[in-house]
Amino acid sequence: MYPEAYIDFLAYFHGTRDYFECHEVLEEHWKKEGMQNDVWVGLIQIAVSLYHQRRSNYEGARRMMESAIKRLNSQKENLTELGLDHSLLLDQLKKRLSDISTRSPYTDMNLPVTDEGLLDVCCQSIMKHGSLWGAVSDMDNDQIIHKHRTRDRSEIIREREAQKKRKNKTAE
Repeated sequence: MYPEAYIDFLAYFHGTRDYFECHEVLEEHWKKEGMQNDVWVGLIQIAVSLYHQRRSNYEGARRMMESAIKRLNSQKENLTELGLDHSLLLDQLKKRLSDISTRSPYTDMNLPVTDEGLLDVCCQSIMKHGSLWGAVSDMDNDQIIHKHRTRDRSEIIREREAQKKRKNKTAE
């Protein structure tokens, strides 16, 4: 019923708290499907905002959270179809934005999942990774906290160079 990438997103979000992976799996799904759906972008922005807040990049966190709120405000039907409580989610995001604006330290956040079946599937997925739903962030794990610095970016760099070449050919 739910896309596998969405289940992976929720598993990373609530289990290992690997917000960078949340971004990666949902962005890949969103781009592969060629969807113009603000709900996916909004969910990605929540994860990116939390990634920034946890690293004390409050300006980046604020921008992403403001954008997520703006995008998801009009996505009640889509969020409901994804098993999330729209009103409660927006309340949580506005509270988080306030915390970010006052430079409050990062705390973990759980998305308001209303579909028990989805929750069960996610919990099973999380357990395969050796974690539990609602786990506490491992603030000493640089592989999660500073993932953008520790990952292999060679494929991304190659793809950007290829896009640049395609763009230059088109402009000629």
